[in-house]
Amino acid sequence: MMKKRIILVGCLIMILCLLSSCAMMSGSSLEAMFQNGGNSGSTAATNADGDTVTISREEYEQYQSFSELAELLSAADANYYKEFDRDKMLEYAAKGLMAGLDDPYSFYYNAEEFAEMWEDDEGNYTGIGVLISANYQTQLCTISRVFEGSPAQEADVHRGDILYRVGEDLYVNADNLQDAVDIMRGVPGTDVSVTFLREGEEITKIITRREVVVNRIASTMLDDQVGYISFYEFAGECDKEFETALNQLLAQGAKGLVIDLRDNPGGWVEQARYVADLFMDEGEACYLVYRGGLEDHSEYRTKDGKADVKLVILINENSASSSEILTGALRDKADALVVGVKSYGKGIIQGVWPVGSKGAGVQMTIAQYFTPNGYAVHGEGIEPDVVIELPEDDNGMYQFADLDHDVQLKKAYDEMTERLK
Repeated sequence: MMKKRIILVGCLIMILCLLSSCAMMSGSSLEAMFQNGGNSGSTAATNADGDTVTISREEYEQYQSFSELAELLSAADANYYKEFDRDKMLEYAAKGLMAGLDDPYSFYYNAEEFAEMWEDDEGNYTGIGVLISANYQTQLCTISRVFEGSPAQEADVHRGDILYRVGEDLYVNADNLQDAVDIMRGVPGTDVSVTFLREGEEITKIITRREVVVNRIASTMLDDQVGYISFYEFAGECDKEFETALNQLLAQGAKGLVIDLRDNPGGWVEQARYVADLFMDEGEACYLVYRGGLEDHSEYRTKDGKADVKLVILINENSASSSEILTGALRDKADALVVGVKSYGKGIIQGVWPVGSKGAGVQMTIAQYFTPNGYAVHGEGIEPDVVIELPEDDNGMYQFADLDHDVQLKKAYDEMTERLK
């Protein structure tokens, strides 16, 4: 039989992908349908075009749960004093529905935001060239990385600076960080005013936007036996870039490897699995637990065949998500020593998929993950085997692989040299 989308209610459901192929009928038709249904498991009625439609009682009750939103749209149609943007109302309804999950990692993207998210993953964009870590407990947004050769580096923005204000009016917190990012992006060659907090002092920079190319991996030999890979983010082609860097270091004689995951906010779980598999035999990088306690040990498997190299993992309070998956897997199954300070503690996984037909998307927490040995990371973080804090006056502005000034890296290196004896 012919199927159409329900007016008002159906458009909300369409945006959120709660239902598809729903029948178009008036509220009175729905009411008549429900009455005609009696105690049966389905209901039937005739819609405005004369088509007979049958839906389940469950579907009808789901439609009814959207009745207040439908009334609000109808009220705006009938009473609002000027023309309004219906699509904008529906977008905000979708955002509000996701906000009702009370989960800072689950949210709705409009079409522009969804496209920007994939652009970020590709690693080329127009902006100022910083990586920002948002802390949802303190609401502070901290510069965790300044990209090499970027406008931010040229403006003397430092790792550890707090992003305080963008433009004249937007005071930045974890909840509106995306708005701040949108402002800092724009047309190449145009300027943006950005204010940072550094040791309690406000510092305002006028920064000229331009194209930024993001590198996710940097590597070098620390001596003739110890290789070093700094891993900034699980995005783009980072897994393949990591493998290339590993092979180059092994070819140069590396017997031990320091993997630096400090300030790495995570990203795609599959990439964490791929990197873990380089150092593990058959097993799993992590396992998932879904609602109701259902365990899944099949998703992130590893296979036999691993690099013959000793491992030290370097983490800090901003190492999160996939960084913690990789750390937990390599400590549990590859005898990796973990050095630094306790990690962030984001032990949940989000699914990302498109919704509707206009380019929108959704990110939603779907499961909690556990390390191979059953440790729950979420809300707990990973405690290092060897704790080493940064000095209070250390702003993190040292060069890449700087063993003279980076005390955490120096400790990781010393631990590795001991392991190689």
